[in-house]
Amino acid sequence: MSLLDICRNETEPDAWRIISGTLADISEALEAFRPHRKVRKVSVFGSARTTADDPAFQMAEELAVRAVEEGFEVITGAGGGIMEAANRGAGSQASFGLNVDLPFEQHPNPIVSSYEARLLNFRYFFTRKLFFLRESDAVVVLPGGFGTLDELFEALTLIQTGRTPPMPLVLLAPPGDPFWSSWQVEVQRLMTKRGLISPEDRSLVCQTDSASEAIARISRFYRVFHAAELLSDRLELQLNAPIPAEALERLNRDFDDLVDQGAIHAAETSDDDGFLRPCLRFRFNMRRMGRLYQLIDALNGLDLGGGSALEQPEQRCLEPS
Repeated sequence: MSLLDICRNETEPDAWRIISGTLADISEALEAFRPHRKVRKVSVFGSARTTADDPAFQMAEELAVRAVEEGFEVITGAGGGIMEAANRGAGSQASFGLNVDLPFEQHPNPIVSSYEARLLNFRYFFTRKLFFLRESDAVVVLPGGFGTLDELFEALTLIQTGRTPPMPLVLLAPPGDPFWSSWQVEVQRLMTKRGLISPEDRSLVCQTDSASEAIARISRFYRVFHAAELLSDRLELQLNAPIPAEALERLNRDFDDLVDQGAIHAAETSDDDGFLRPCLRFRFNMRRMGRLYQLIDALNGLDLGGGSALEQPEQRCLEPS
């Protein structure tokens, strides 16, 4: 189905309002993010109702400060509470705000409002969600309500089904706050016990009570692993450095359950910028996404020496050394 087909068949004004608004959202967001694709970005989700004296507010601000210090930029939903805290910590020139008009609560905070080029106003939630994950390289979720949990489950669903590339997903709450530990018990363990998710799917998220640890985990995720591309017949894991033969042999032994047929092979591939990168290539069992995260963790733990690519995980587009 193309736009031409829709033009031929659709006559209802309400349908065209949806189509026009959707295309406008996508066009405006692509234009806003295009100049900033080189730097990896961290999306921060949390409640708009969190007040400035709440430890979670202070933690979100510290998280963003540390993210920018490490070279990342920050994306929020542009509202108050946790979103304003993260934008405040990152500063207006390292922040993006993805706003959506709501009858209450959701008005752009002053940090992103002061720099219009980094404030996007979406007509629809679904286009806003698309760009949260399309432009993010990591997601950090602090305590929040329905909207926050919706963003968390959206990210988990798209990651688990392979509709978005692997990225670190960190649950963050202040020390002593049981919000995420309770969630882990009541949701994940219950689902695992009933066979609704695989035990290794718990590897799709990590939990911490430290802002610095959250950013350290995000940085580590991209230490050796650079990007993933799911092709029609195989998965390619683009890397920042080649894998020694003995390490590849060990990976094949430890992660043979990830491979539908054959083995994990070392190869080279072109990334989105046309640079030739080392990669791992194999036929991936799509039901083992949690195990893929465990493979990425094993890759990032390899001792591969120095090199600028290994030292700059915040760079999305970086010529391999």
